[in-house]
Amino acid sequence: MLDERDRIIIEMLTRDARTPFTEIAKALGISETAVRKRVRSLEERGIVRQYTIRVDPQKLGYNLVSITGVDTTPERLFEVASKLKEFEFVRELYLSSGDHMIMAEVWAKDGGDLADIMSNKIGKIDGVTKVCPAIILERLK
Repeated sequence: MLDERDRIIIEMLTRDARTPFTEIAKALGISETAVRKRVRSLEERGIVRQYTIRVDPQKLGYNLVSITGVDTTPERLFEVASKLKEFEFVRELYLSSGDHMIMAEVWAKDGGDLADIMSNKIGKIDGVTKVCPAIILERLK
């Protein structure tokens, strides 16, 4: 069970995974050792699964980011998802119950690169029936 202190620890680490435990302890009014124990418990229970970074795609030369819906024939869903996982330009990948069967975050250098990815890479996977990119204009949160 999570208590309010656990929730605050999760929130602080979500904003910045490198937040020092001393800073968290000060915010909570508890010892650094207590924070370490709580974080270790959150990790052991699988609540905190990993620590990660967020990269600015433009600084790496990827000027277009697209949330792309991919539809497949039902019998090829998992095969298509497996192939999409192999592509470096696919940065995040989800199975979905929404408008599309698969949702992928795709990083492209420019419009020509994105068109090539959609037509010649994703679109040519056996079983893909529809590819619907939505270019991200601005990340708000």
